[in-house]
Formats: sequence, structure tokens, C-alpha cells
Amino acid sequence: MSTWFLTGASRGLGRELTEQLLARGDRVVATLREPDRLDDLATAHGDRLHRHTLDVTDTARLRAVVDTAFAEVGRIDVVVSNAGYGVFGAAEELTDAQVEDVLATNLTASVQLARAVTPHLRAQGGGRILQVSSMGGHIAFPGMALYHAGKWGIEGFFEAFAPEVEPFGIRTTLIEPGMVGTTFYASSVRAPVLAPYVDSPAVHRGTLPVEDMPGDQAKVVVAMIAAGEAADPPRRLLLGSDAYRLVREALRGRLDEVEEQRESAARSDRG
Repeated sequence: MSTWFLTGASRGLGRELTEQLLARGDRVVATLREPDRLDDLATAHGDRLHRHTLDVTDTARLRAVVDTAFAEVGRIDVVVSNAGYGVFGAAEELTDAQVEDVLATNLTASVQLARAVTPHLRAQGGGRILQVSSMGGHIAFPGMALYHAGKWGIEGFFEAFAPEVEPFGIRTTLIEPGMVGTTFYASSVRAPVLAPYVDSPAVHRGTLPVEDMPGDQAKVVVAMIAAGEAADPPRRLLLGSDAYRLVREALRGRLDEVEEQRESAARSDRG
């Protein structure tokens, strides 16, 4: 039996992960704003489900919950940083509060969770951290600028963080799904449209029906569990053929741009 800690357990990938882990006999420390949303799972699985109230943007509370969880259950094998949400709208359309909140939830909270669990994982001789990112950590759609800012930011953080903690036996994986049929889109915030953007063909506002999205939520979670248990997990895990195709195209395009600047870049060298 493994023990997993996760944020954002109330819906989507977090709820699916909680269900699959409990069904196979694992122990789960689930954090969410409304723990009673997991009452059915608590009834079915008893003391293998530990629930904690948590708004991940409250860093002091986050650290307290992490400390309590390790004290309660002892060893935690896998930490899953899943909490997050989307904001649709041109950057100009968002309020200052929306900008601050989405970055606090999707970026800062993930950084703080990684920092909070590191001493505990190091003390127990290692462990795993799965950070839910997105293909949106490599590509970007107009109309989702703040969502992408969070995902690109957490990708950069883990790029540096992973080799810092690997000597302690802590392995990290960025989970990068494509478009998955979850509650993510229904629960996303949509900013009021400003007049100059009413007819904009570029601004993506999350209108694709969930049933038309290629990714399967249950299969994504199966892959996440496998990554959490892999002897040599990848630093990044693309999930979905759309993720593979779009990220590959984006990286090749950026590499082509880099190659075009080989000579011009050298003009800034000293001497």
C-alpha cells in the first residue's frame, strides 16, 4: 500500500486520482476547500482517506497541512500538486484580482507546496512529486495568457528544482496533458468581453465541447499513477496525441527561430 498526498481533490483529475488510488487499496491524503465533497469516498474507504481543508493560496495553512499529514500517516510516497483553474479572456479583459489569484493558485501555490514537502521527503530518504502542468506549459493560445503564464512558470521552476532535490532521492515529473474531458473547462472563469475583442478571431474562450476533447480523464490518471511508481520516472510526461503533436510543432518552430539567429546572436559577443 502506497500513500499519496494531493491538492485539488474535489473534481476533475484530482477526484479521479483519489477514486482510483482508493479503489486499488492505497492510502490518500486529500486536500480541498470543501472536504465534505468526498463524503462518499470516506464512507466507502474509511481510514484510508484522510481529508484536510485547504485553500492552496494560504501558504501558512498549506505548510501546516503538509506538516500534519506527514505526522499523521508517517511516510508519504507521492505528492501530487494538482490544484489549479483556468481563466479565459484577453489579458486586457482580466481584472487585477483575477491576475493575482490565478498566479497565486496555479504558480505560487505549486512552488510553495514543493518547498514545503521537500524537508519531509528528504528526511524519509526520498519520494516523488508529480506536478500537474499541461501542454500549455510549452504552447500558448491567445485568450489564455494568465493560465499559460502559470504553466510556463511552473515548468521553469521544476526545470531547476528537479536536479536540486534528486540527490536526496526525490524525483519529480511534470504531467503535461492535452485537452482532456474533465470539469476544468466548465469551472474556468470567463472574463467579460471588451468591445475591441468582440469579433477577435484569435482569442480562445474555451468553447470546445467536453465530449469533443480527445483526452480520457481515467486514462490520464492511470498514466499518472504509473509515473508515480516508475523506477526511473521521466521529468516530463506528455499525455494525449494532441499534446504530442502540438508541443512537437511548437518546439520545432522555436528551434528553427533559434537557428536563424545563430549569426546575429554572436554579434553581441565581446571582442
